[in-house]
Amino acid sequence: MGRGMRIRGKDVMPFLEAIGPLDAQRPAPLYQQLQQAVRHAIERRALKPDDALPPERDLAADLSVSRITIRKAFDGLVAEGLLTRRQGAGTFVAARVEKSFSKLTSFTEDMAARGRKATSSWLSRAEGTVTPEESLTLGLSPGAPVYRFHRIRYADGAPMALEYSTIPASCLSSLEAVTTSLYQALAVSGHRPNRALQRLRAVLFNDEQAALLGIAPGAPGLLIERRAFHHGEPVEVTQSYYRGDAYDFVAELNDGPA
Repeated sequence: MGRGMRIRGKDVMPFLEAIGPLDAQRPAPLYQQLQQAVRHAIERRALKPDDALPPERDLAADLSVSRITIRKAFDGLVAEGLLTRRQGAGTFVAARVEKSFSKLTSFTEDMAARGRKATSSWLSRAEGTVTPEESLTLGLSPGAPVYRFHRIRYADGAPMALEYSTIPASCLSSLEAVTTSLYQALAVSGHRPNRALQRLRAVLFNDEQAALLGIAPGAPGLLIERRAFHHGEPVEVTQSYYRGDAYDFVAELNDGPA
């Protein structure tokens, strides 16, 4: 099965060979059997990142099940981040995202570099004043105005991360300046970061976070805390909660002087 190629008609067969048969005599519902079979096929790389899945109508016919069964199985796998739907193209095996620590880029730029479309769902955006902690991290005086941007980040329609950013109001023209990319808005105002400090730690998603990302409560995630600077001036404090099942973080290390 060619990587990234659409499966049609007789080409359903390689997919069926990858997942194996379903058994109506087993106690597990057929949609759960299909989910488990696809999971195992992905784990052993019989189905590879960006492989296209057969159309639901073709698969339903070949497996002798209803399209509702196929849709329910695929919906669950999309929610888990194992599959992704692309409008007008179909359903594909999700490609894990590699996020490099060696280059300062935005979520939108990371997705574009991998041929994926970044979108956002706003949880809130508001103007306020710095908290005591923000005052220290952003180097602002007490009472200084800031903008706060809270949103869900998606790649090709699949929820990938929760992002909570605080920006000094002096770094943006207005609260509405941020549409898709925060860094694009900062670049327009002449405050795009050119250096950042980041801290990474493992977390477990609580009930509220899990509901926003469509995953199970207690699922593992990665928290990136970023403090970014524009020529020495703090311009961003962001906490990003990434799905552990969808992201790999990569750092290049060199053997240099101590």
